[in-house]
Amino acid sequence: MAQTLISEEYRAMQQKLHENPNYGVASLEFAPLVADVMVKLKLTQVLDYGAGKGRLGQELNRLLPFTPQIHHYDPAIPQWSAEPAPCDLVTCIDVLEHIEPELLDNVLDHLGRLVRRFGVFTVHTGPAVKVLADGRNAHLIQQDERWWLPHFLQRFNLISYNRTQMGFWILVEKPRA
Repeated sequence: MAQTLISEEYRAMQQKLHENPNYGVASLEFAPLVADVMVKLKLTQVLDYGAGKGRLGQELNRLLPFTPQIHHYDPAIPQWSAEPAPCDLVTCIDVLEHIEPELLDNVLDHLGRLVRRFGVFTVHTGPAVKVLADGRNAHLIQQDERWWLPHFLQRFNLISYNRTQMGFWILVEKPRA
């Protein structure tokens, strides 16, 4: 049986937020990093987990010297809500801080099943500018890397950790069986 990744109430809130053209823009900032990882690791396909408007894929198509195979997954976007297949590279850019705290382990376990080789994950550690319809800050989890890293290290091998102005990004590898 599949684990719950998002409540129906929260899915509806996220769907509404995605109507705002300025919501879900962080992937544009990280697209050059993802492109660089793809080139260096000789990866041609990516699963954009929490794809929102699909901006990462659009930008990768512009940045890469080849046409990447881009898969999208976002439970709040009906056309991208179907269960994705595992992929050599999974990105999750400014998504995890939006996850309902009681469902975070389910989402991280889901990512663990989908990462076939590598993952690039970014986390914004402070409050968001946007507010949910119920008055909560859009970043439901506001924790620093000391809190986040053990959650990742339970599931992945850490290749690289890098601070950003608003949080951090990591490059991880699926542990060998």
